[in-house]
Amino acid sequence: MRSILIIGAGRSASSLIRYLLAKSESENLHLVVADLSLALAEKKTQKHPNATPIALNIFDTEERKAAIEKASIVISMLPAHLHIEIAKDCLQFKKHLVTASYISDAMQALDEEARKNNLVFMNEIGLDPGIDHMSAMKVIDEIRAKGGKMLLFESFCGGLVAPESDNNLWNYKFTWAPRNVVLAGQGGAAKFIQEGTYKYIPYSALFRRTEFLEVEGYGKFEAYSNRDSLKYKSVYGLDNVLTLYRGTIRRVGFSKAWNMFVQLGMTDDSYIMENSENMSYRQFVNSFLPYHPTDSAEIKTRLILKIDQDDIMWDKLLELDLFNPDKKVNLPNATPAQILEKILSDSWSLEPNDKDMIVMYHKFGYELNGEKKQIDSKMVCIGDDQTYTAMAKTVGLPVAMATLLILNGKITTPGVQLPIKEEVYLPILNELEEHGVIFNEQKMPYFGYNPDLF
Repeated sequence: MRSILIIGAGRSASSLIRYLLAKSESENLHLVVADLSLALAEKKTQKHPNATPIALNIFDTEERKAAIEKASIVISMLPAHLHIEIAKDCLQFKKHLVTASYISDAMQALDEEARKNNLVFMNEIGLDPGIDHMSAMKVIDEIRAKGGKMLLFESFCGGLVAPESDNNLWNYKFTWAPRNVVLAGQGGAAKFIQEGTYKYIPYSALFRRTEFLEVEGYGKFEAYSNRDSLKYKSVYGLDNVLTLYRGTIRRVGFSKAWNMFVQLGMTDDSYIMENSENMSYRQFVNSFLPYHPTDSAEIKTRLILKIDQDDIMWDKLLELDLFNPDKKVNLPNATPAQILEKILSDSWSLEPNDKDMIVMYHKFGYELNGEKKQIDSKMVCIGDDQTYTAMAKTVGLPVAMATLLILNGKITTPGVQLPIKEEVYLPILNELEEHGVIFNEQKMPYFGYNPDLF
């Protein structure tokens, strides 16, 4: 039997494991699911005869190397910064590697050695990055094959709550790592190109610079800019494109409300708050407000944020129980961002029967035979429940499919890579359609700009 080692049995591994177990008989597979928590690995494998759950501490070098040496191929579902030691072990024992994470500089540095050993190190093969790359390259390659010249590429993606489970004023619940949501947009200005002009949005203004999107059957959404859209110029071969923009999708009104936390300083992760363990939620809020001998925390918050008494923004804050004097943070040596994450997790965690929703939206502008054209491509995926989420499906299934394609000799190009080659994206996109991940492409009038206004 061919052995697949899956390291990390967290949220995004659910659909990945289920898919591979369903294929285990026909494909002669045995899964070794490794996690620091043996209980979690056991939960995900559900006593399947073709799966072995194991406890694995990846910082135990001998333990890690022993597990990797026995495998036919390795999947790492760990946080991105933990992939590199696994990748080095894969080089040592001549094993292919699959991850859903962005290619780090350290990972890229292994490219030459991976090529020499004829090893496929496939990265960025989840949702975003992953399905975004594949669905974009498919259309871009089709446009180029016709002789078209790319003018515009905009790409948006968001993990949201499905309409049937949308029961809070923020129209949002956590579908992936809450910490990443809290820290979104930090670490430098958002950078993109519009009609040949470089544009920059500082973090302080990021959530007030949004654009609107309409998805048939699901209504209106908004999107704020991702941090660096420019790196996709070379990745997609769009060095001469006039407009290049990537953004994160939310329901309309979310960004305006989130900006309140940014203004107050609650998303800051750069310092520790004193006595955070014993702090109440109310004290946490009051920490960011000026002293006043008579005004309450509520009044001061309204004044600082300029919230009128009939503004829905106030109701959104109240819904989070931010001013509760009895709820304790219970986090020692915590940053503001960590405390905010804890507070939001109280209200925004998926319930067992909740469904999440992934929305992806691409715009392709191009010129063909002297005429400017546009294609909009949209995908909506709804999850099953708290475990088999749309996020787990759209991250885990491409990882699983790529793993099988590599094992079966269908993906052969060696080296550290992302899924932008036809041998990767065509079979995966085709199979994803069988699992309800379907892109609907529409011809649209070209969405251009008036250069005289710039």
